[in-house]
Amino acid sequence: MKSLITICLLAGLSCSVAAEKLAIVGGKVFTGSEQGTLDSATVLIDNNKIVTVTTSTEVPEGYTAIDATGKYVTPGLIGAYTQLGLVEVSSSAGTVDASVTESLVSSTGAAFDVSYAINPDSTLMAISRVEGVTSAVTGISRSATLFKGQGALITLSGASDSVLKARAFVAVDVGNYGAEANGGSRAAVWVTLNEAISEAVQVTTAAQLSPSSDWHGINSRADVKALKPVVNGTIPLLIFADRAADIRQVISFKKRYPKIKVVLVKGMEAWRVADELAKADIPVIIDPEFNLPGGFDQLGATLANAKRLEEAGVMVAIGMETHNIRLATQHAGNAVAFGMSWDAAMAALTVNPAQIFAMPDGLGTLKKGAQADVVIWSGDPLEVSEAAEMVIINGKQVEMTSRQIKLQQRYQQRAQSEQASQYIR
Repeated sequence: MKSLITICLLAGLSCSVAAEKLAIVGGKVFTGSEQGTLDSATVLIDNNKIVTVTTSTEVPEGYTAIDATGKYVTPGLIGAYTQLGLVEVSSSAGTVDASVTESLVSSTGAAFDVSYAINPDSTLMAISRVEGVTSAVTGISRSATLFKGQGALITLSGASDSVLKARAFVAVDVGNYGAEANGGSRAAVWVTLNEAISEAVQVTTAAQLSPSSDWHGINSRADVKALKPVVNGTIPLLIFADRAADIRQVISFKKRYPKIKVVLVKGMEAWRVADELAKADIPVIIDPEFNLPGGFDQLGATLANAKRLEEAGVMVAIGMETHNIRLATQHAGNAVAFGMSWDAAMAALTVNPAQIFAMPDGLGTLKKGAQADVVIWSGDPLEVSEAAEMVIINGKQVEMTSRQIKLQQRYQQRAQSEQASQYIR
């Protein structure tokens, strides 16, 4: 990977001053739009928006040129399902905001809202950002309740207010973990889920949830309020499931509640019911690396999962555990090695998660009017030997450094300092 100084010289810019108008010239551009992938194109950025993507290599007056010849240019990557901003060390003895036990406000967990817990100063933000991840979907990973609360869409720009969209989805697990936490059996978890959703559907007026009104539901009043956007089809319901039998139950659930925007997450055996998922218009967020079963509900795990879903016409997004979302391109590359098309793999990292979660400002694409989240790569981003050389978020270049990089530099230079390394900041 080139150093930050080399990247600045390549761009002809000072990294401490963001140019208002940039022209990224000559790169192979994946647009994530109807323009597709262009072999040699120019991306024009004015302030924080994409002006256009054109096959012309001429730089308009007033634009600062960045030579991307021989390089790849893509939209900023989107972490399709993470706990970024909620967890630093998952096994910490302190508070881990990605885990919830119980609370007086909620009976089923739908009311929990992670937007209050996000820490934009998490070191994992920069670690992910320098690998080309510019925004993410973040939510609770473990809950003692039925639902995993309401997740959020965030930017990795480092801004103090990193939430792009609060209460963007609700999540629930109907697989082994979800069944174990809710009665110890799928016979309990599905009945509970159906009842919780049915209650939210039946509530039609605010008066029904008034503190002065009687309420005897399995949801709390706050849970019902959180579930109303789900049953109205405003925000998606993410359902975690792996085995084919569970996924068929998810498809049946979608038929019972056609207005709900159901999204399948994990889906290690999703390839076994790929045609049914496509027919039901259910997108799938997967980690394509899984090929060994971690439990009896994952016996059909295969590296060909992504390929088979794509061939069936299922919309696929790629997501994984928080600390490894920086490896998303490597995982997508492995999916390509096992038959997924290159364009579909790139879409799974960009435009597909943006569409699934209705992300604002055209994120996940390089097209006119979209927010300028752009990554310039040294080569094919799905090749493990290539890396992000420049990351632009909301029209501004970000510093290509992280805690890991700073630690490396600190101990490389320790012999040159008179102070002990632990006192250098």
